[in-house]
Amino acid sequence: MALAACIVAAGLALYSFSTDDRLFRASKNLEVFNAVFKELDMFYVDTIDPDKTIKAGIDAMLMQLDPYTVYFPEEEMGDFQQMVTGKYGGIGSLITFHKRENRVAIAEPFEGSPADKAGLRAGDILLEIDGQDLEGKRQDEVSKMLRGEIGTSFLLKVRRPGQKKPLEVKITRENIAIDPVPYYGLTPGGAGYIVLTSFTDNCAQKVRQAVIQLKEQGAGSLILDLRGNGGGILDEAVQIVNLFVPKGREVLSTRGKVAHWDRTYTTPRLPLDTVMPLAVLVNSASASASEIVAGALQDLDRAVIIGQRTFGKGLVQTGRELPYNGSLKVTTAKYYIPSGRCIQAIDYAHRNDDGSVGRIPDSLTHVFHTAAGRPVRDGGGISPDREVKPARLPNILYYLVADNLIFDFATDYALRHPHGIAPAGEFTLEPEEYALFKEKVRGAGFKYDQQSDKILEELKEVAEFEGYMDSARVEFEALEKRLTHDLDRDLDHFAPQIQRLIADEIMNRYYYQRGAIRQQLRDDEEVAEAQKVLSDTTLYRSLLAPPAEKPEGEAGPEAA
Repeated sequence: MALAACIVAAGLALYSFSTDDRLFRASKNLEVFNAVFKELDMFYVDTIDPDKTIKAGIDAMLMQLDPYTVYFPEEEMGDFQQMVTGKYGGIGSLITFHKRENRVAIAEPFEGSPADKAGLRAGDILLEIDGQDLEGKRQDEVSKMLRGEIGTSFLLKVRRPGQKKPLEVKITRENIAIDPVPYYGLTPGGAGYIVLTSFTDNCAQKVRQAVIQLKEQGAGSLILDLRGNGGGILDEAVQIVNLFVPKGREVLSTRGKVAHWDRTYTTPRLPLDTVMPLAVLVNSASASASEIVAGALQDLDRAVIIGQRTFGKGLVQTGRELPYNGSLKVTTAKYYIPSGRCIQAIDYAHRNDDGSVGRIPDSLTHVFHTAAGRPVRDGGGISPDREVKPARLPNILYYLVADNLIFDFATDYALRHPHGIAPAGEFTLEPEEYALFKEKVRGAGFKYDQQSDKILEELKEVAEFEGYMDSARVEFEALEKRLTHDLDRDLDHFAPQIQRLIADEIMNRYYYQRGAIRQQLRDDEEVAEAQKVLSDTTLYRSLLAPPAEKPEGEAGPEAA
């Protein structure tokens, strides 16, 4: 008994010493930091901005953790609130930097927004805000100028392509709520299709309303598109899962350093539909709350997941108030979905010597099982039940977009067709219009890098270094001639991909974002695969069924 008491006492003493030492080191280094800043402020040759300097120090400290732990000073709290609510005070428009104009342009006014009501159009070049010249200002600078307190007004001067005189419009900022469900409708195959772009306040209710209306329109199955959705509010994810699974089912649990903050989230109410065939589309940019929805529905065998492996963010952030109206968004826990797996793909706690981090290798992940017994793995996002490899976009397409050539052509097209075009989903770019586009590209002196050129140059350098260049020089010269830069050939060879992007941009000019989404559905391979799965009952059930049991005595493959 005495020995046990001694061991306990020694353990407590060691813990106390360890805690005291840690507190001392923290206090010491904070004191050093404060002293360093005071010395710099007094003696550094140039004047130091306290806000910028301290903010840089805080940001550098947080960079040692993970990219989701972020400090927001008071002046940036608007950005933080927009992340959570999807709302801000502004004009309601996407903007883009136009390289040749060296100015920001309107990319897409939101339907019914102040920008839309003021008559702004995609392609308008922003010249001045309340008399302040915007030439050379970056996109984020102009965005901050356009945003502001709700109800305040400003005078905006723009240059509209096709018009000689600049236009001046007075715009009053309003509360802009970005719709997390920009489109829902029936696919040609009769499935309901819902796009969810973010998990902001009340998005679950919007998804619920969309499901109800699609069922009323005759949808017998449903596709939920989470591609590119980087996440948001955890509770909204739980509510969306609850639309499709019974009350009382576990969706996820969170575990962190503060034990009494650990929590298990279960579906709180009766579901909307537990039997409708359901497919969820994901890709490498589907993260966080998107992975909770996709992963929980996969673990509960309620939906077929289609697309590519998701990002792998299994960390939970909590907002903590700071002095002077700032806030710290800090990672406080990891989350675990119904099978018990955590899908966090990067281990930020163990960095390489150079400070870099990498994904957890598949060899170090573990097997878990869905409710029906299907094997799933942790440590690397959500792997789809039905993989569809992403389309590889040609190199020329990237440069056409970066040089605003597709954007400008869509603006020109709208000027030439002021009285409307075919409905979204039915529009096709005419051959003569594509011929005009090629003329525009040639006339702009368009230049772009070819990957084959870069790789060939690298290969020649390696051959020279290893001593093979002299004997292979003729072959290299012949290959170089075959890979000669040919703009006309590339514009024709990649015409289908380029024309689709032009059509999508034109749709924005006439039918806003929902029109562009509807147009894209015509050539969407993942949506087509989802329709195929949902329309084939046998295939759908087989994808959600557990592996068939092997006959007695039959040996299966083993890992060696």
